Amino acid sequence: MKINVARQLFAAAIAFSLSVPMAGASAQAIRATSGLTPFPGNDDGSTSAQALGFNINFFGLNRTTAFVNNNGNITFDVRLASFTPFGLSGTSRQIIAPFFADVDTRVGPLARYGQQASFVGGRNAFVVDWPDVGYFSRGLDKTNAFQLVMIDRGDINAGDFDFEFNYGAMQWETGGASGGTNGLGGSCARWGWSNGNANTFEGTGSGVCGALINGGPNALQLGSLNSNVAGRYVFNVRSGNVQTTVPEPGSVALVAAGLLGLAVAARRRRTV
Repeated sequence: MKINVARQLFAAAIAFSLSVPMAGASAQAIRATSGLTPFPGNDDGSTSAQALGFNINFFGLNRTTAFVNNNGNITFDVRLASFTPFGLSGTSRQIIAPFFADVDTRVGPLARYGQQASFVGGRNAFVVDWPDVGYFSRGLDKTNAFQLVMIDRGDINAGDFDFEFNYGAMQWETGGASGGTNGLGGSCARWGWSNGNANTFEGTGSGVCGALINGGPNALQLGSLNSNVAGRYVFNVRSGNVQTTVPEPGSVALVAAGLLGLAVAARRRRTV
Protein backbone atom coordinates (compact mmCIF):
# COMPACT_ATOMS: atom_id res chain seq x y z
CA MET A 1 0.00 0.00 0.00
CA LYS A 2 1.09 3.62 -0.51
CA ILE A 3 1.40 4.27 3.23
CA ASN A 4 3.79 1.33 3.61
CA VAL A 5 5.82 2.53 0.64
CA ALA A 6 6.11 5.97 2.25
CA ARG A 7 7.35 4.39 5.47
CA GLN A 8 9.90 2.31 3.59
CA LEU A 9 11.15 5.40 1.79
CA PHE A 10 11.38 7.29 5.08
CA ALA A 11 13.49 4.47 6.52
CA ALA A 12 15.66 4.56 3.41
CA ALA A 13 16.07 8.31 3.81
CA ILE A 14 17.59 7.73 7.26
CA ALA A 15 19.98 5.10 5.94
CA PHE A 16 21.05 6.87 2.76
CA SER A 17 23.02 10.11 2.87
CA LEU A 18 24.32 12.82 0.65
CA SER A 19 27.76 13.47 2.03
CA VAL A 20 29.43 16.85 2.03
CA PRO A 21 32.57 16.53 -0.15
CA MET A 22 35.61 15.79 1.99
CA ALA A 23 38.62 18.09 1.97
CA GLY A 24 40.81 17.22 -0.99
CA ALA A 25 38.11 15.17 -2.71
CA SER A 26 38.60 14.97 -6.47
CA ALA A 27 36.20 16.89 -8.67
CA GLN A 28 36.86 14.43 -11.52
CA ALA A 29 33.92 12.14 -10.90
CA ILE A 30 33.37 11.16 -14.54
CA ARG A 31 35.49 8.14 -15.38
CA ALA A 32 37.62 8.04 -18.53
CA THR A 33 36.46 5.44 -21.03
CA SER A 34 37.56 4.03 -24.37
CA GLY A 35 35.83 2.43 -27.32
CA LEU A 36 32.26 3.34 -26.42
CA THR A 37 29.65 3.29 -29.20
CA PRO A 38 28.28 6.72 -30.18
CA PHE A 39 24.50 6.96 -30.08
CA PRO A 40 23.62 8.79 -33.33
CA GLY A 41 22.32 12.30 -32.77
CA ASN A 42 18.63 12.24 -31.93
CA ASP A 43 15.77 13.69 -29.94
CA ASP A 44 13.90 11.27 -27.61
CA GLY A 45 15.53 8.20 -29.16
CA SER A 46 16.46 4.85 -27.60
CA THR A 47 18.87 2.11 -28.54
CA SER A 48 17.94 -1.50 -29.06
CA ALA A 49 18.53 -3.75 -26.05
CA GLN A 50 22.26 -3.57 -25.30
CA ALA A 51 24.24 -6.39 -23.69
CA LEU A 52 25.58 -5.40 -20.28
CA GLY A 53 28.26 -8.11 -20.37
CA PHE A 54 27.09 -9.61 -17.09
CA ASN A 55 23.91 -10.58 -15.28
CA ILE A 56 22.21 -8.25 -12.80
CA ASN A 57 19.46 -8.93 -10.28
CA PHE A 58 17.35 -5.79 -9.89
CA PHE A 59 14.62 -6.43 -7.31
CA GLY A 60 14.25 -10.07 -8.27
CA LEU A 61 14.33 -9.56 -12.04
CA ASN A 62 17.44 -10.90 -13.75
CA ARG A 63 18.64 -8.80 -16.65
CA THR A 64 21.53 -9.05 -19.12
CA THR A 65 20.49 -6.15 -21.37
CA ALA A 66 19.23 -2.58 -21.07
CA PHE A 67 17.80 0.10 -23.34
CA VAL A 68 19.81 3.33 -23.41
CA ASN A 69 17.41 6.26 -23.62
CA ASN A 70 18.84 9.54 -24.86
CA ASN A 71 16.95 11.50 -22.20
CA GLY A 72 19.35 10.64 -19.38
CA ASN A 73 18.28 7.16 -18.30
CA ILE A 74 18.27 3.44 -19.03
CA THR A 75 15.34 1.04 -18.76
CA PHE A 76 15.27 -2.74 -18.59
CA ASP A 77 11.77 -3.70 -19.72
CA VAL A 78 10.96 -1.38 -22.65
CA ARG A 79 12.30 1.76 -24.29
CA LEU A 80 11.34 5.12 -22.75
CA ALA A 81 10.79 8.04 -25.13
CA SER A 82 9.27 10.40 -22.53
CA PHE A 83 11.00 13.76 -22.54
CA THR A 84 9.26 15.57 -19.68
CA PRO A 85 10.57 14.11 -16.41
CA PHE A 86 8.02 12.62 -14.05
CA GLY A 87 8.15 11.31 -10.49
CA LEU A 88 9.82 7.91 -10.62
CA SER A 89 7.32 6.41 -8.20
CA GLY A 90 4.64 7.20 -10.76
CA THR A 91 6.05 5.00 -13.51
CA SER A 92 5.75 1.30 -14.23
CA ARG A 93 9.21 1.41 -15.81
CA GLN A 94 12.27 -0.31 -14.39
CA ILE A 95 14.55 2.68 -14.66
CA ILE A 96 17.95 3.97 -13.57
CA ALA A 97 18.18 7.69 -14.25
CA PRO A 98 21.22 9.82 -13.50
CA PHE A 99 19.53 12.85 -15.09
CA PHE A 100 16.07 12.36 -16.59
CA ALA A 101 15.40 15.43 -18.73
CA ASP A 102 14.99 16.40 -22.40
CA VAL A 103 18.45 15.79 -23.89
CA ASP A 104 18.84 16.81 -27.54
CA THR A 105 21.92 15.51 -29.37
CA ARG A 106 20.95 16.51 -32.91
CA VAL A 107 23.67 19.12 -32.51
CA GLY A 108 26.75 19.01 -30.28
CA PRO A 109 28.27 16.00 -28.50
CA LEU A 110 26.63 12.58 -28.70
CA ALA A 111 25.73 10.18 -25.90
CA ARG A 112 27.76 6.96 -26.01
CA TYR A 113 27.57 3.56 -24.37
CA GLY A 114 29.16 0.13 -24.09
CA GLN A 115 31.03 -2.46 -22.07
CA GLN A 116 34.34 -1.73 -20.35
CA ALA A 117 36.53 -4.65 -19.33
CA SER A 118 38.49 -4.56 -16.05
CA PHE A 119 37.18 -1.07 -15.47
CA VAL A 120 36.43 -0.27 -11.82
CA GLY A 121 38.57 -2.19 -9.36
CA GLY A 122 39.40 -4.64 -12.16
CA ARG A 123 35.71 -5.48 -12.61
CA ASN A 124 33.72 -5.39 -15.82
CA ALA A 125 31.27 -2.53 -16.31
CA PHE A 126 28.64 -1.12 -18.63
CA VAL A 127 28.93 2.64 -19.11
CA VAL A 128 26.70 5.34 -20.57
CA ASP A 129 28.21 8.79 -21.08
CA TRP A 130 26.36 12.02 -21.75
CA PRO A 131 29.36 14.33 -22.38
CA ASP A 132 28.44 18.03 -22.47
CA VAL A 133 25.06 17.36 -24.07
CA GLY A 134 22.50 20.03 -24.88
CA TYR A 135 18.76 20.36 -24.38
CA PHE A 136 15.63 20.54 -26.60
CA SER A 137 15.45 22.22 -29.00
CA ARG A 138 19.08 22.20 -30.17
CA GLY A 139 20.18 24.22 -27.16
CA LEU A 140 23.96 24.32 -26.67
CA ASP A 141 24.34 27.59 -24.79
CA LYS A 142 24.24 25.40 -21.66
CA THR A 143 25.47 21.80 -21.49
CA ASN A 144 25.52 18.92 -19.00
CA ALA A 145 28.16 16.24 -18.42
CA PHE A 146 27.06 13.09 -16.60
CA GLN A 147 27.62 9.35 -16.62
CA LEU A 148 26.13 6.04 -15.51
CA VAL A 149 28.53 3.21 -14.59
CA MET A 150 27.14 -0.28 -13.81
CA ILE A 151 29.75 -2.57 -12.22
CA ASP A 152 29.64 -6.36 -12.06
CA ARG A 153 29.84 -7.64 -8.48
CA GLY A 154 29.12 -11.27 -9.22
CA ASP A 155 32.20 -11.98 -7.12
CA ILE A 156 29.93 -11.44 -4.09
CA ASN A 157 26.73 -13.14 -5.25
CA ALA A 158 25.31 -13.95 -8.67
CA GLY A 159 23.53 -10.87 -9.99
CA ASP A 160 25.06 -8.41 -7.52
CA PHE A 161 26.20 -5.10 -8.99
CA ASP A 162 27.02 -1.52 -8.12
CA PHE A 163 26.03 1.55 -10.08
CA GLU A 164 27.42 5.06 -10.05
CA PHE A 165 25.99 8.40 -11.06
CA ASN A 166 28.94 10.64 -11.97
CA TYR A 167 28.60 14.35 -12.71
CA GLY A 168 30.66 17.13 -14.20
CA ALA A 169 29.35 20.63 -14.93
CA MET A 170 25.53 20.72 -14.98
CA GLN A 171 24.12 23.91 -16.49
CA TRP A 172 20.59 23.15 -17.71
CA GLU A 173 17.58 21.42 -16.15
CA THR A 174 14.69 21.48 -18.64
CA GLY A 175 13.89 21.25 -22.33
CA GLY A 176 11.80 23.79 -24.18
CA ALA A 177 8.90 21.33 -24.62
CA SER A 178 8.76 20.77 -20.84
CA GLY A 179 8.03 24.38 -19.94
CA GLY A 180 11.64 25.47 -19.82
CA THR A 181 13.13 28.71 -21.15
CA ASN A 182 16.76 28.60 -22.25
CA GLY A 183 17.18 25.32 -20.37
CA LEU A 184 15.76 26.54 -17.06
CA GLY A 185 12.41 26.36 -15.22
CA GLY A 186 9.32 24.35 -16.11
CA SER A 187 9.19 20.62 -15.31
CA CYS A 188 12.74 20.09 -14.09
CA ALA A 189 15.07 17.09 -14.15
CA ARG A 190 14.71 14.01 -11.97
CA TRP A 191 17.41 11.66 -10.73
CA GLY A 192 17.13 8.27 -9.05
CA TRP A 193 15.85 4.79 -9.78
CA SER A 194 12.75 2.61 -9.61
CA ASN A 195 11.82 -1.03 -10.09
CA GLY A 196 8.49 0.15 -11.49
CA ASN A 197 6.63 -0.79 -8.33
CA ALA A 198 7.09 -0.06 -4.62
CA ASN A 199 10.87 0.40 -4.65
CA THR A 200 11.73 3.92 -5.72
CA PHE A 201 14.42 6.43 -4.88
CA GLU A 202 14.81 10.07 -5.86
CA GLY A 203 17.71 12.15 -4.62
CA THR A 204 17.45 15.48 -2.89
CA GLY A 205 16.50 18.22 -5.34
CA SER A 206 14.92 15.85 -7.85
CA GLY A 207 12.22 17.72 -9.74
CA VAL A 208 13.05 21.01 -8.02
CA CYS A 209 13.98 23.76 -10.43
CA GLY A 210 17.33 25.39 -9.70
CA ALA A 211 18.38 22.67 -7.25
CA LEU A 212 20.60 20.29 -9.22
CA ILE A 213 22.53 22.55 -11.57
CA ASN A 214 25.76 24.33 -10.75
CA GLY A 215 25.11 26.99 -8.13
CA GLY A 216 21.98 25.23 -6.87
CA PRO A 217 21.47 24.12 -3.25
CA ASN A 218 21.77 20.45 -4.25
CA ALA A 219 24.25 20.84 -7.10
CA LEU A 220 25.02 17.34 -8.36
CA GLN A 221 28.62 18.19 -9.20
CA LEU A 222 29.40 19.02 -5.57
CA GLY A 223 27.54 16.35 -3.60
CA SER A 224 28.32 12.65 -3.18
CA LEU A 225 26.84 9.43 -1.84
CA ASN A 226 28.87 6.55 -0.40
CA SER A 227 31.94 8.17 -1.97
CA ASN A 228 34.61 10.74 -1.11
CA VAL A 229 34.71 11.94 -4.73
CA ALA A 230 32.71 15.11 -5.36
CA GLY A 231 30.06 14.45 -7.98
CA ARG A 232 29.96 10.65 -7.51
CA TYR A 233 26.94 8.81 -6.09
CA VAL A 234 27.36 5.07 -5.51
CA PHE A 235 24.59 2.50 -5.04
CA ASN A 236 25.22 -1.14 -4.09
CA VAL A 237 22.73 -3.81 -5.19
CA ARG A 238 22.95 -7.05 -3.23
CA SER A 239 20.60 -10.04 -3.61
CA GLY A 240 18.40 -7.87 -5.80
CA ASN A 241 17.98 -4.97 -3.36
CA VAL A 242 19.64 -1.57 -3.27
CA GLN A 243 21.44 -1.51 0.05
CA THR A 244 20.60 0.99 2.77
CA THR A 245 24.00 1.66 4.26
CA VAL A 246 25.15 3.53 7.34
CA PRO A 247 25.85 7.19 6.46
CA GLU A 248 29.45 8.33 6.27
CA PRO A 249 30.60 10.70 9.03
CA GLY A 250 29.76 14.31 8.36
CA SER A 251 26.93 13.48 6.00
CA VAL A 252 23.50 14.98 5.85
CA ALA A 253 20.21 13.12 5.55
CA LEU A 254 19.06 12.19 2.06
CA VAL A 255 15.45 12.76 1.16
CA ALA A 256 14.05 9.70 -0.61
CA ALA A 257 11.25 11.16 -2.64
CA GLY A 258 8.31 8.75 -2.66
CA LEU A 259 5.98 10.80 -4.80
CA LEU A 260 2.51 9.33 -4.52
CA GLY A 261 0.90 11.31 -7.33
CA LEU A 262 1.43 10.56 -10.98
CA ALA A 263 3.35 13.43 -12.53
CA VAL A 264 3.62 12.19 -16.07
CA ALA A 265 3.27 15.16 -18.41
CA ALA A 266 1.01 14.59 -21.39
CA ARG A 267 3.07 14.02 -24.49
CA ARG A 268 2.37 16.30 -27.40
CA ARG A 269 3.56 16.60 -30.94
CA ARG A 270 6.69 18.72 -31.08
CA THR A 271 7.95 20.86 -33.88
CA VAL A 272 11.61 21.26 -34.78
